[in-house]
Amino acid sequence: MSWTKVLAVEALSPGTREVVKVGNRKILVLNHENQLYAVDNNCPHLKLPLKSGKITESGAIVCTFHRSAFDLRTGEVQGWCSWPPGVGKVLSLVSQPKTLPVFPIRVEEGSIWVDVQEE
Repeated sequence: MSWTKVLAVEALSPGTREVVKVGNRKILVLNHENQLYAVDNNCPHLKLPLKSGKITESGAIVCTFHRSAFDLRTGEVQGWCSWPPGVGKVLSLVSQPKTLPVFPIRVEEGSIWVDVQEE
């Protein structure tokens, strides 16, 4: 494991989110209902940022741009971008559902740590 200290715990109160850079990756660290999560900030669909995405009652983050949704705990696809009529079949061939990378997270000595393995 390659743990990196990313934030002080007090910097991430409930309902807040921060994007941190770890190596070459931008990681979205968020506090949802007093539970911490760390996910890749880039939606696997078109690599657009997830920071402003809505969190659903089931604990999924929804991409603001194309409505793809991912479970915060596992990264599993909960919903994939729907394409407009007429282009859906063509674009779906190049845009298959992809799991959102999630990263182990821990709190130690007042800091939030994330384990990010570089690609």
